[in-house]
Amino acid sequence: MMSAEMKREISEANRRRHEQLRAAGQEVTPKGLPDATALDAKPIAPEAVISREQIPSDWYATMRLRRGEQLRIIDDLGTSSVSMIGWREEDTSERINCADTIKVQWSAAISKGRVILSDMGRVFVSLVEDTGGAHDLMVGGSTPASTLAAFGAASRNTHDNFLAAAAKVGLGLRDIPPCVTFFAPVSVDANGAFLWNAGRKRPGDFVDLRAEMNIVVVLSNCAHPLNPLRAPVFGPVTLLRHRAPPAGSDDLCRTVSPEIVRAFEFTDRLFA
Repeated sequence: MMSAEMKREISEANRRRHEQLRAAGQEVTPKGLPDATALDAKPIAPEAVISREQIPSDWYATMRLRRGEQLRIIDDLGTSSVSMIGWREEDTSERINCADTIKVQWSAAISKGRVILSDMGRVFVSLVEDTGGAHDLMVGGSTPASTLAAFGAASRNTHDNFLAAAAKVGLGLRDIPPCVTFFAPVSVDANGAFLWNAGRKRPGDFVDLRAEMNIVVVLSNCAHPLNPLRAPVFGPVTLLRHRAPPAGSDDLCRTVSPEIVRAFEFTDRLFA
């Protein structure tokens, strides 16, 4: 039987290890992340584009991405927010997981160099380019209740868009996970209240997502629940699905932290 002293020693060792990991995740890793991508940087060659489409305000799009392909999402007017959910194509019981994305990276802030994880501990997508770093993993998309409160009448919303898109691929309500929302500058104040930082939004902001598995994603272009601006100020967003060179062994997203290295190793086994 383990003595009380041995239990204390194990507990203390676990606590020290936790503090070391937390320090690396919250202090060391962010210092190693790159600066935001310049708005006029990283043009996509026309021959690399697989498809291009626009999502009008309040509507959605469904897209399949093969492993290694990239999706550029562009906030054309600097007024939109794009909520995203998704599943692994071969097994849709595996889906994005915002809580694990936060936990494993020790941060609710995602930006260039970070990844979004699945609920199986694999890497769903990597953020390989990002002009603003203003994205939301905590609040979620709009709902019938939030749009009613904002507009005083029923309005299209992200929850209903997700339901409609899921039905088209044979899925339903129980298959819809919490979403990540791009171009949603949400932060938390000292009292734990959510804040909307409108000054961080610019026309033409974009994020490039690299698919690390074969995936199906749904993207909803609806007003974020915290955005004080209301329709009709919102505009379209542009989606560019494109080919890109394979990631190298020194790829930042793949090497940003020991936890993410392991997540990529687990992901790569699917394609060994």
